Amino acid sequence: MAKNNEKRTYEEAVSWLRDHGFDILEAPGTQNRVFLKKLNSSAAIEKAADGGVRLFAKPGILIGSEISRLIDKGYQKFLKTTKTEVPATADHLQALHQFSEELREATGETSLYNQSLGTVSDRYTYDRVENRDLPEAQRPQRAWEGKKNSSRKPA
Repeated sequence: MAKNNEKRTYEEAVSWLRDHGFDILEAPGTQNRVFLKKLNSSAAIEKAADGGVRLFAKPGILIGSEISRLIDKGYQKFLKTTKTEVPATADHLQALHQFSEELREATGETSLYNQSLGTVSDRYTYDRVENRDLPEAQRPQRAWEGKKNSSRKPA
C-alpha cells in the first residue's frame, strides 16, 4: 500500500531540501522555479498554482551540465542526454534512487511500492524494436512492409 506523506507547500519543500543538504539554484529568468542538486543527481521543481510543488524536470544523473534520462534496454540501463549515452553503474542507480526518494519525501508525494524497490527507468526498450511504442499510424514504414494502407485501423 502507498505511504501518503503530508503535501507540503513550495516554500516548505524548498526549506526541507535546504535543511537536508540539497544545493538549490534559482532558475534564471523565472520566479518560483529551482534546480536541485545532490549526489551528482539533479531535478527541477516549481511552484504550482495551488501553492504546492510541481516537478518541472524529472530526477536524473548529471552528465556535464545536462540532466540525463534513465533508459532500460533489458540487458543494461543507460544514462542518456542529448549528446551522449553511457552505461549506468550501480553507484549511479543508488544515487538516483536516494535522490528521488528524498525528493518525494520533501514534496510530500506518494511513495509507491515499485519505486521503493529500486530505480524506475524513464523508458524501457527491452526488445530493441524501435518505435514499437508509437501508435501504428505513426510508425515509420519498414523495407519489408508494403505501402501502408491508410484505411487500416490501429490496434
